[in-house]
Amino acid sequence: MNDVKVLIVDDEQPIRKLLRTGLIIEGYTVIEARNGREAKELAASERPDLIVLDLGLPDMQGHDLLEQWRSQALELPIVILSARTDETGIVRALELGADDYVTKPFGMKELAARIRVALRHRLQQQGERPLFQTGALSVDLVRRIVRIHDREVKLSPKEYDILRILVQHAGKVITHQHLLHHVWGDMGEVQYLRVYVRQLRQKIEESPEAPVYITTETGVGYRLREADPITGRKE
Repeated sequence: MNDVKVLIVDDEQPIRKLLRTGLIIEGYTVIEARNGREAKELAASERPDLIVLDLGLPDMQGHDLLEQWRSQALELPIVILSARTDETGIVRALELGADDYVTKPFGMKELAARIRVALRHRLQQQGERPLFQTGALSVDLVRRIVRIHDREVKLSPKEYDILRILVQHAGKVITHQHLLHHVWGDMGEVQYLRVYVRQLRQKIEESPEAPVYITTETGVGYRLREADPITGRKE
């Protein structure tokens, strides 16, 4: 993890100190910005590998800064810090191109895990892996075969489309609207999605009421468990 540079954008000095200390322990190089102006300057001059962005900045909205960066084709991962109750703000940030989010108050282990997933996901985007494996679940994206414990699972076309999108973004939260747009073409409703996700869990989860593969991000969307490392076992 050496030489990975993280830009922290937050106006609260205690939060920046907490993040700086925790991320340095994790092996990252850390730079800091107190507001949107400094963040834009440092993103251009320091070329960080990842940005941790607070949505509540003193000189501009974090959403506006995020939108500017993505419109300028800034492709590096961006992890959002947000208030726990701000579901609308989180969804908007994800739709604008944020890679993930952590709600305040947060634990450093959770944030570090989100950062690792975001960095890995960006590296993998250049070449989608044809075979996905996490625990007992495997998905062959070329042959469109889904297995649990080597037992083939038959999915409906819509169920497979939902799972395929989640596989393509494994470890990352995918919003309801993103799934609806790519599966139903904006013609569906969230209730449709919930029904299909429930059916999908019935087929791939050992305990559908306590899912380990497809987890719910309340008010936001769904997250598929991250892929196993190359050894074939979960970290």
